[in-house]
Amino acid sequence: MRLSFIFFFCFKKYAQIVKERMRSSSHEVHGTEPMDNESFAEFGKSEIFTLKTSMAKIRYANTYKMEPYRKFQAHLVRNKAQHILTQRLQETKYNGVTSIVLCNSISEEILTAVKDMGFDRYKYVVTVLILQKTGQAIKISSRWVWDVARDNWVSAKCETESFISLALIMACYYE
Repeated sequence: MRLSFIFFFCFKKYAQIVKERMRSSSHEVHGTEPMDNESFAEFGKSEIFTLKTSMAKIRYANTYKMEPYRKFQAHLVRNKAQHILTQRLQETKYNGVTSIVLCNSISEEILTAVKDMGFDRYKYVVTVLILQKTGQAIKISSRWVWDVARDNWVSAKCETESFISLALIMACYYE
């Protein structure tokens, strides 16, 4: 009698666990009725363990990709940014008023060119700076927090008689 009570208690607990698991999945539980003592005595111990292992939740491995299909290649971006800077600024003279518009248009052109290169899962920040040559010294610094393994940056420089232009392209990996 005591053994059947223990099995009955285990089965009742098992039915409760099954209900909770089924409730959390996409299936509905319409009801599980506990077995009476006579039919439960016929239900062997091995069947209980078989039911428990067969009803375990299946866990699948992650199928999403953690790396980009095409990684950011700094040398290609540097060459393209350098080409755009020299092409757009070769014959230009420094003008403080128009340099703002020129910086915006060059940064948009570099951003479009980098996006067209097809490095997937990256977001870009492009900054272009034009400085007049008047014999001054300048230090430019940038700081950021990012993943050293996936994120990268590139700088390109173009120098003419009247000004220096600097482009900074940051590629941040985006999952």
